[in-house]
Amino acid sequence: MTYRLLSLAEQLDRATMRRVFTHTSWAADRVDSYERLEFLGDSVLSLCITTELFRRFPDVAEGHLARLRAYIVSRVTCAQVAAKLGLGKMLCEQAGLGKEAGEALQLQSNQNVLADLTEALIGAVYVTFGYEAVRPAVVEVFEEHIRYAESSYIDHKTELQEHLARSSRSVSYKVLSYSGPPHDREFEIEACVDGEVLGHGFGTSKKRAEQEAAAEALREMQTRARRAARRARLRGRRSRRPVAEGAAGSGTAEEAATREAAPEGAPAEVD
Repeated sequence: MTYRLLSLAEQLDRATMRRVFTHTSWAADRVDSYERLEFLGDSVLSLCITTELFRRFPDVAEGHLARLRAYIVSRVTCAQVAAKLGLGKMLCEQAGLGKEAGEALQLQSNQNVLADLTEALIGAVYVTFGYEAVRPAVVEVFEEHIRYAESSYIDHKTELQEHLARSSRSVSYKVLSYSGPPHDREFEIEACVDGEVLGHGFGTSKKRAEQEAAAEALREMQTRARRAARRARLRGRRSRRPVAEGAAGSGTAEEAATREAAPEGAPAEVD
């Protein structure tokens, strides 16, 4: 599939394309790297996705729209889009020869660099062709993430925080360990609710591990709540049983007396 964003990228002039794929370590001056385009592209991406969510989900509240947008425009998602577009490979092609070429081979799989490239490319396309051209191109390339967010994405951290706020409790996250090289780390994080560890999470980023830890903490709290509710129901049944039996016997006697006093064929009335 040829994405519109790539088709527009092919129409960019050579100087702009060079800037899109110039890492800060390769530029004599930072303003000659992709940082300025990335800065612009970040805002353009957010506007494109915000507009699409606003139009697509007219009945969704602002808070949930904000959570959907946060996932869709996240660094993780932007890196995935870059991989889909082949921006890492394009980085190597634009790097040329020498030291830059060697660094490009390492950078082409770096999640932060890939996310930067996605935003820089969006910024360059916006500057050259305008918002009306870049908006549908952005929506197209992020479409699968928009659909995933609509049907499956849950912000467990926000859900846990809102749940705890109702009872004036709070959660904190602690990094227990991490392993692997800087570009391929795995983190282990625990979620503590008022000092008690209720969840553990693992992920290739702190945010992802925190989401898993929050999800486990929510499940643990829900399990405890169900157990407490079950115990409360059992206690309630035991405490009501003698009263219920006495009330039932009294009611039966009153109903019998009423039926005896009522004329034949008339309905018995019970207060």
